[in-house]
Amino acid sequence: MVKPDGVQRGLVGEVISRIERRGLKITAIRMNTISYEMAKKHYAEHAQKPFFKSLIDFITSGPSVSMVVEGKNAVSVMRAINGATNPVNAATGTIRGDLALDTGRNVVHASDSPESADREIGIHFKDLEISEYSRIDETCIYE
Repeated sequence: MVKPDGVQRGLVGEVISRIERRGLKITAIRMNTISYEMAKKHYAEHAQKPFFKSLIDFITSGPSVSMVVEGKNAVSVMRAINGATNPVNAATGTIRGDLALDTGRNVVHASDSPESADREIGIHFKDLEISEYSRIDETCIYE
């Protein structure tokens, strides 16, 4: 997901470009302002944490871009592309390392496990909205 700060800063294309250049494919994409209820479901694991309210207020503050990204080890690869949650600790060359300065405005979100990905995809997309296809260059990307 490109969060509202990334959308406002015009970074959607940069994020998508990094995902696609790495070899992953986007099989669903939507820009919308996430509802309060959807945001609470999405970030349910943080409900008891002190930053939960500010997180929900921020993620619902404007449009974000939700995506389904597929490929070998997609969850791990996306976490690596994004960089550490705290941009101060994110390596140069990662989205957060290059484009963010503050944990609360760190441009992107990625699921932390395949199980979280399945849960989050179910919140943001219907099955019919996810396109199955092969990229023409997959034979060059995978053994």
